[in-house]
Amino acid sequence: MSEVTKEVQDKDRAQVERTRSTNVYTPDVDILEKDDSIIVLADIPGVSESGVDITLEKDVLSIFAKVEPEVPEKHQLLRTEYGIGDYQRSFTISNEIDREKIDATVKNGVLRLVLPKAKAVQTRKITVQAG
Repeated sequence: MSEVTKEVQDKDRAQVERTRSTNVYTPDVDILEKDDSIIVLADIPGVSESGVDITLEKDVLSIFAKVEPEVPEKHQLLRTEYGIGDYQRSFTISNEIDREKIDATVKNGVLRLVLPKAKAVQTRKITVQAG
């Protein structure tokens, strides 16, 4: 790992101070580009829509998803085969995104963020006419 990459990662870790004692995972994402928007799909299993907090500050879009572990009443957890914890990830977005129209939905453990492109940067077809 290069020193520059390591330094950036260390700075990112230093910005977050946790107040809950739980594991924090970086969710896997798929990023798709369409003519009019960028779609971000993030895997956040175990999170309801009320547990998701998305903020946009300056050029940084931050996702924080809080998981509330479910153990049925009068039961005791004997074994787990996967880690349970919160999710956190940040992205730097450009001025090409229309910040007022960002939309987010959660369904079946997948967060879907739609980042619409600003009208000025959308691809458009130019008609060629005979001269």
